[in-house]
Amino acid sequence: MARLADYFVLVAFGPHPRGSGEGQGQILQRFPEKDWEDNPFPQGIELFCQPSGWQLCPERNPPTFFVAVLTDINSERHYCACLTFWEPAEPTQEVVCTEDATEREEEADEGGLVQLSPATPATPGQLFAPKTLVLVSRLDHAEVFRNSLGLIYTIHVEGLNVGLENVIGNLLTCIIPLAGGSQLDSVEDGVRTISLGAGDRQVIQTPLADSLPISRCSVALLFRQLGITNVLSLFCAALTEHKVLFLSRSYQRLSDACRGLLALLFPLRYSFTYVPILPAQLLEVLSTPTPFIIGVNAAFQAETQELLDVIVADLDGGTVTVPECVHIPPLPEPLQSQTHSVLSMVLDPDLELADLAFPPPTANASSLKMQDKELRAVFLRLFAQLLQGYRWCLHMVRIHPEPVIRFHKAAFLGQRGLMEDDFLMKVLEGMAFAGFVSERGVPYRSTDLFDELVAHEVARMRADENHPQRVLRHVKELAEQLYKNENPYPAVAMHKVQRPGEASHLRRVPRPFPRLDDGMVQWIVDQAAAKMQGAPPAVKAERRTTVPSGPPMTAILERSSGLHGNSARRLEVVRNCISYVFEGKMLEAKKLLPAVLRALKGRAARRCLTQELHLHVQQNRAVLDHQQFDFVVRMMNCCLQDCTSLDEHGIAAALLPLVTAFCRKLSPGVTQFAYSCVQEHVVWSTPQFWEAMFYGDVQTHIRALYLEPAEDQDHLQVGDASTQEDERSALDVASEQRRLWPTLSREKQQELVQKEESTVFSQAIHYANRMSYLLLPLDSSKSRLLRERAGLGDLESASNSLVTNSMAGSVAESYDTESGFEDAETCDVAGAVVRFINRFVDKVCTESGVTSDHLKGLHVMVPDIVQMHIETLEAVHRESKRLPPIQKPKLLRPRLLPGEECVLDGLRVYLLPDGREEGAGGSGGGPALLPAEGAVFLTTYRVIFTGMPTDPLVGEQVVVRSFPVATLTKEKRISVQTPVDQLLQDGLQLRSCTFQLLKMAFDEEVGSDSAELFRKQLHKLRYPPDIRGTFAFTLGSTHAPGRPPRTTKDKGPSLRTLSRNLVKNAKKTIGRQYVTRKKYNPPSWEHRGQPPPEDQEDEISVSEELEPSTLTPSSALKPSDRMTMSSLVERACCRDYQRLGLGTLSSSLSRAKSEPFRISPVNRMYAICRSYPGLLIVPQSVQDNALQRVSRCYRQNRFPVVCWRSGRSKAVLLRSGGLHGKGVVGLFKAQNTPSPGQSQADSGSLEQEKYLQAVVSSMPRYADASGRNTLSGFSSAHVGGHGKWGSVRASGRSGGLGVDVGSRLAGRDMLGPPQANGAPPDPGFLRPQRAALYIIGDKAQLKGVRPDPLQQWELVPIEVFEARQVKASFKKLLKACVPGCPAAEPGPASFLRSLEDSEWLIQIHKLLQVSVLVVELLDSGSSVLVSLEDGWDITTQVVSLVQLLSDPFYRTLDGFRLLVEKEWLSFGHRFSHRGAHTLAGQSSGFTPVFLQFLDCVHQVHLQFPMEFEFSPFYLKFLGYHHASRRFRTFLLDSDYERIELGLLYEEKGERRGQQACRSVWEYVERLSRRTPVFYNYMYAPEDAEVLRPYSNVSNLKVWDFYTEETLAEGPPYDWELAQGPPEPPEDERPDGAAPQSRRRVVWPCYDSRPRAQPDAISRLLEELQRLEAELGRPPERWKDTWDRVKAAQRLEGRPDGRGTPSSLLVSSVPHHRRSLGVYLQEGPVGSTLSLSLDSDQSSGSTASSSRQAARRSTSTLYSQFQTAESENRSYEGTLYKKGAFMKPWKARWFVLDKTKHQLRYYDHRVDTECKGVIDLAEVEAVAPGTPTMGAPKTVDEKAFFDVKTTRRVYNFCAQDVPSAQQWVDQIQSCLSDA
Repeated sequence: MARLADYFVLVAFGPHPRGSGEGQGQILQRFPEKDWEDNPFPQGIELFCQPSGWQLCPERNPPTFFVAVLTDINSERHYCACLTFWEPAEPTQEVVCTEDATEREEEADEGGLVQLSPATPATPGQLFAPKTLVLVSRLDHAEVFRNSLGLIYTIHVEGLNVGLENVIGNLLTCIIPLAGGSQLDSVEDGVRTISLGAGDRQVIQTPLADSLPISRCSVALLFRQLGITNVLSLFCAALTEHKVLFLSRSYQRLSDACRGLLALLFPLRYSFTYVPILPAQLLEVLSTPTPFIIGVNAAFQAETQELLDVIVADLDGGTVTVPECVHIPPLPEPLQSQTHSVLSMVLDPDLELADLAFPPPTANASSLKMQDKELRAVFLRLFAQLLQGYRWCLHMVRIHPEPVIRFHKAAFLGQRGLMEDDFLMKVLEGMAFAGFVSERGVPYRSTDLFDELVAHEVARMRADENHPQRVLRHVKELAEQLYKNENPYPAVAMHKVQRPGEASHLRRVPRPFPRLDDGMVQWIVDQAAAKMQGAPPAVKAERRTTVPSGPPMTAILERSSGLHGNSARRLEVVRNCISYVFEGKMLEAKKLLPAVLRALKGRAARRCLTQELHLHVQQNRAVLDHQQFDFVVRMMNCCLQDCTSLDEHGIAAALLPLVTAFCRKLSPGVTQFAYSCVQEHVVWSTPQFWEAMFYGDVQTHIRALYLEPAEDQDHLQVGDASTQEDERSALDVASEQRRLWPTLSREKQQELVQKEESTVFSQAIHYANRMSYLLLPLDSSKSRLLRERAGLGDLESASNSLVTNSMAGSVAESYDTESGFEDAETCDVAGAVVRFINRFVDKVCTESGVTSDHLKGLHVMVPDIVQMHIETLEAVHRESKRLPPIQKPKLLRPRLLPGEECVLDGLRVYLLPDGREEGAGGSGGGPALLPAEGAVFLTTYRVIFTGMPTDPLVGEQVVVRSFPVATLTKEKRISVQTPVDQLLQDGLQLRSCTFQLLKMAFDEEVGSDSAELFRKQLHKLRYPPDIRGTFAFTLGSTHAPGRPPRTTKDKGPSLRTLSRNLVKNAKKTIGRQYVTRKKYNPPSWEHRGQPPPEDQEDEISVSEELEPSTLTPSSALKPSDRMTMSSLVERACCRDYQRLGLGTLSSSLSRAKSEPFRISPVNRMYAICRSYPGLLIVPQSVQDNALQRVSRCYRQNRFPVVCWRSGRSKAVLLRSGGLHGKGVVGLFKAQNTPSPGQSQADSGSLEQEKYLQAVVSSMPRYADASGRNTLSGFSSAHVGGHGKWGSVRASGRSGGLGVDVGSRLAGRDMLGPPQANGAPPDPGFLRPQRAALYIIGDKAQLKGVRPDPLQQWELVPIEVFEARQVKASFKKLLKACVPGCPAAEPGPASFLRSLEDSEWLIQIHKLLQVSVLVVELLDSGSSVLVSLEDGWDITTQVVSLVQLLSDPFYRTLDGFRLLVEKEWLSFGHRFSHRGAHTLAGQSSGFTPVFLQFLDCVHQVHLQFPMEFEFSPFYLKFLGYHHASRRFRTFLLDSDYERIELGLLYEEKGERRGQQACRSVWEYVERLSRRTPVFYNYMYAPEDAEVLRPYSNVSNLKVWDFYTEETLAEGPPYDWELAQGPPEPPEDERPDGAAPQSRRRVVWPCYDSRPRAQPDAISRLLEELQRLEAELGRPPERWKDTWDRVKAAQRLEGRPDGRGTPSSLLVSSVPHHRRSLGVYLQEGPVGSTLSLSLDSDQSSGSTASSSRQAARRSTSTLYSQFQTAESENRSYEGTLYKKGAFMKPWKARWFVLDKTKHQLRYYDHRVDTECKGVIDLAEVEAVAPGTPTMGAPKTVDEKAFFDVKTTRRVYNFCAQDVPSAQQWVDQIQSCLSDA
């Protein structure tokens, strides 16, 4: 029972003490005068009676009523019902008022309440003062208070004959029952009828359940005022602890709105500031930092404007304003939308029917009160859905003396799948929820509607989700219960209370409200109190029960765990893998491990892992061997790495007991537990995790304490983790204990409390140990602080400050004194761990009621525990260091080239995926080859990674990725996660211009110093200080340790005449202590490109050089120059000039005179232009001394020289550098006004003009039509007759160059020889608009130039890109093709976008475009001078492309080599500078001008696949090796530099058998003998066809050189290494696998597809080779076979000798086939024709083979392609020949040559070295022979014959009788012919 009202107060207007115009409230009377003991009088009632301030009023206002709420210090709410009426003011009050009327008016203007702030009164002297009757109660019966106060006012106003004292006395003594009417015995007890003694009657119904709030209509009104969305916002804001402010002009509305909002929050209780009506004087409360719900009169809206973090709800305007800085998290979906739709159904039932054509008759809308309950029911359902299963996450920490309960928030969120949900997270962290747990967590208490709902109705709510009508029905049912709770007995609700008459407040009341008799009221109160004392105390009758828990959450949320499909299969994999580990089947486990690690991303798999491991612990299998331990730890780490710091799925919690169980023995007495290997996870450093774990364990133990012994035994056997369904939960046990508690004796109670306390204490000690296990690192010398909560922290953040031995002691002492322990150094691990554990112990022990003595004891223990553990770990760390690292695979040694040496042995690294999808098992669907685990090696030539994929499912595949050190373009340090252990490690990213990328993470065993050393060495090798430090140079020298120098005599005086500058440089560069001098024999053309033996120095004899100024043309060179000249003649250019008929080196002057061009030796000493070759083609009419002057007009002195002449139109192609400022441009500008006395400055220009004129006049267009053609080379584009090469040496070098240039001026002779074949010039040439010479120049240089009026030459300005643009574009291309990190959006789009950004293809397009233009001009008979930049980059690209497109010769293997040697090497493309070969070039970076040219050739190759003799692989090969520095060919910047270093003319001499090639051409030549890898089988050229490729970007393809890679063996361009990995020996085959089948799986990006599946022709050649071997025939060279087949095919194809030339593949395809192309699969690497096609391999002994190799000369690169027809071979075949005395019979290849009249013999058919000759002139007779000893057994006797010469008798044996007869006949006929 409780009092209805505690106090009655009368408050009136009184003057302000400080005399301001504002009045203040004064309490006139209060009853009872003394405070109740249980309820003191609340302070500040005066303020709340008039919240807007006490003010006088000029007129009588009607009485007002509202209920204010005050909250006392114990957070008890007091309801103050205030009824205010106005009375005429007393004179004293008026005085106060009039004095300061003005002030008040000002205030009124500022926004006070207008109606309450009076103007000057109408009737002077009449003002009205407010007076308030206040009832203070702890019960919220607003209607009863309104009626009671109204009754008192009515009695006063109407003057009823009732004593006010009696009424007030009765009111104060009225006792009503507490809530719980239904629990009382009769209706009378639940319903109290009261009468205040004035003929009134009121019925008070107490609610059934005390806990359910009373809302009357407030919720419905709130929704009407604000609407659904706004109320939901306010609801979420209040729950997530934001500040909410209501505004309204009505006080009653404010208190209703606040009441309504609180009712919605049920079952949570709002525990922050709650003031439904805030008085004006207290407005500063609004700036409090804590959350609140406050109502303020709308008059004060202005004061609320500047509140930045307050959500303002304007009830009158229906708006809710949320400030920008406030974020209200919404309800989690789908609850938000479901709640919204149910609310709209309740508020607007017609909404569903609005669209119906025939709407049913409208049902009666619910009454406001009923609607109010329906709305609350919706929110009650919402809470039941939000908090379902919350009781399963409660931890009972203590049961006696009072329950202590903790909520496991992380588990709740994890099981609900709402970890990410902001709303629920904030709600659970809030104060309201903490109150909810402590109030509702209690296991034994009375229950209410919410408990029933959350326990029993959840399943129904889930089922109803998609059925709105069923939801509505449920809502209505709940609403009924809520309504019944508020109005248990609606039938008896009858009130009878008098009310004042209409407008009674306007009537003049005879007297003011009287002063009441205190004594009388007090007497009534005392009387009632005395009566109560006699009565028995009213005990609140509680029906307490065990609170139902409801279904566990896991069962509820099955549906949301379907994130991982086929999870059953995954769990099976996890179980299998674990059982393999424990059964010791390590290989099986290893195969499954990657799948397990992938599966462990899923929650179910992680849980499964912990359960499986737990079973093994129970079976006492916790001691593991090293490999098992390693597997278990890896799986644990994988589990933990996805745990958040809160461990919401309980994975870390389940693993915690396991990491302290699994261990391995390191040595006797030293055991390493798993926890030392799983510390790197954020969860271990999270205090919340440890608290939840601790409380969970405490609950388990306390539960065990109270279970009966039988159950207890049983429980221990089942094990802690599995609480079975039928077992009683901890909450059930606690509920039972709480029920029994009052019945226990005092001693028993004490004993239970003590037991519980010691249980908690022992757990605290246990946890202090556990925490030290997981927080102290294995190596405590690495002073690593605790990881921050945010992340793992950097392992090396605190470096190596050692923990001293004394430290532990000092820490312990400081803790004993319990003072200053924070001073322990922050960097030491032990101190940090001790502080962390102490904070934890303090918190949990205080919360769970551990005694202070025990707590002190714990503080003393903790440092000792930590110190002991550190000591244990030291031994473990020491021993674990000694363990062989078992999990690391064996380092695979890479295969090295001959002469390649390891600089740094393997550093263990992980090779990580780099953004190309294929390697990581991407788009191609291949296996995940990357990441791979292995080592990186640094050799003198390459950076090589070899390793195995970390994913064992891929199998034992070796992954190799390498690139030449010289191609490194960028190196950057990165920090990456290692793929296996996910640790952050240092890494390196190396990018190479051969489109390889090594993205490596160093293994933890690689120290930072090793990594640094690797970087330094790499840098040193990449940028040697001098070119001689490159691999191509060091190759020979390092492998010849200490050979004695060879001494040779000087054999000729001219050898001392080394030119001075060259000798100086030679001495510097030779680099040894001696300089040998030896007669220099220039090698014959056949021997060019063969390196000298390793022990010879390269040297050259050069003439004594005169000063450059004295260079004059001479009719004969000095004898000392002849050597130089003869070696220059050997250069490629010279050969080509000869072929093109551009000039000869001959002593017959008459012949040379008539040629338009001549070869000038003017630059033989590289004096005019260092970057030009020694011999240049210049017009016949220009003298050498003029060239010196011409050269000054051009950049780098690169004056125009002829490099090619068209065989058909005789137009010439010239090249030069760009012009200096005063060059041609000035000349053209000034050419119309020539002045006779030209200054010296113009003389250069004049020379230049003459020079160009000479070029023009040398052209056939200006030739004399009747002249005879005396040019030897013009008869055809190819020099015919004797092989592909004319002989330069035939003219004899002894005579030197007897060239008399004469003194003709440049422009004198306008006529030249006619066209080659004597025909008149092509009519196209005579068109007047064609200029004779087009000068292609840079637009920027040629601005403002006037065209030449005579139309002899014309300028073609074009825009070209510079080298730096090529460099920038290439960088972007590299990034596009090898991104370095996975693209943000996978798929081809991002690649294509970055490819476009690079503009690489646009540059290719421009080059092709310009080249095709030049080709057109040349083809039409105009000559072209390409004069761009310095003449060595773009000029070279354009000139080379033009020749390639115009001249079919350059599309052969030999011709292309010649083109590159001539245009790129001789004409001084700066390979070293552009490739940044040395330290000096480091800053300029890699600029791939040559690569760009090769790309252009590749584009043409694609469009004309039948025009090129070489395969696309050849281009890739050159692209790779021009940058690799493996060969000397592409080193240095010009011929001059190469001569300085002695590279150009390498000596002839004995060659070693296996010596490394120094020239790329020689390497190609050697390789071509063995395999047709560089040969294009589709080669079927049209005669003299000019190619005109399409150059639009849409026609260009990305070169696969940029994108393809072969991880099986690295780049395939070092042929010796690209033969594939050797098969593993039989004994290494795992598990005795079955023999391999012939089928192969070819993986994208791993295997070389062409090698796995060579093209058809390679396959046929191999087949032939095999058959030859079977038949015992000596093998033939592949090229011979090929040519024979081709020749046969050709004859078949044209019986009449005419028709299109056909190849093996295409018999007769129309002409356009060339541009469309017939594609054969490219077979680079592939044709594994390392057949014994090389003559070296089939010779007898190795000694003889090396001798042969030394003797043999390969006539040209093309020698192996020369077919038998090109020699004079009348008859040939195999014969056995008897050796000299005592020598055996041998099969030899004999050739009968009728022309030379000899019988030659060779070792075998493809041998080029003749082994012996029988001169037929010496033959006397041919006769049948007889078999002798050792003759072949199977041969018929008649197959023997003898050839008798004057010297000896030769014995022969043919294979059979007919062939013997053939031979005899052939030789006889030959003899008779003679």
